[in-house]
Amino acid sequence: MEKGIIQIYYGAGIGKTSAALGNAIRRASNGATAYFIRFLKGQFDSEYLTRLEPEIKTFRFERSLNGFDTLNEEERQEEKANILNGLNFAKKALSTGECDILVLDEILGAVNEGVVSADDIKEVLSQRGPFTSVIMTGIELPEEIREISDQVLNIVPEKEVESIDTV
Repeated sequence: MEKGIIQIYYGAGIGKTSAALGNAIRRASNGATAYFIRFLKGQFDSEYLTRLEPEIKTFRFERSLNGFDTLNEEERQEEKANILNGLNFAKKALSTGECDILVLDEILGAVNEGVVSADDIKEVLSQRGPFTSVIMTGIELPEEIREISDQVLNIVPEKEVESIDTV
């Protein structure tokens, strides 16, 4: 059995979610149980994820169809409670060993938005068993999370196009 790691994909470039999902697919194709939890993203671009089930179980706890950044303050407060439910679900999944790999997509954005703290993330990660891997994505990486990570990859664009269909 492979020792689990904490891996981060962050930065201004595109492809962080794709890289995290690719790792989950690779592990699931070898028999691992993979959970993929999305944060802050709307439902618009997530339908394709359900096609990966049952090998990769996908979760989204937010109710809004739109991304967090488009919500007004009242809607953000409602979604904050839903995001915290998602984080509690992640904590439970890690503490019970329900999955071999857990992807927390855009959880670093939830830290940047002030929805959760770096300490909240560290508390969730403390529940991880020695063979469970966790992958987190987002644009900015708090130093407290960098310090406890095993592998950090900064995705930086070298050349960009105006629009591209991305994950």
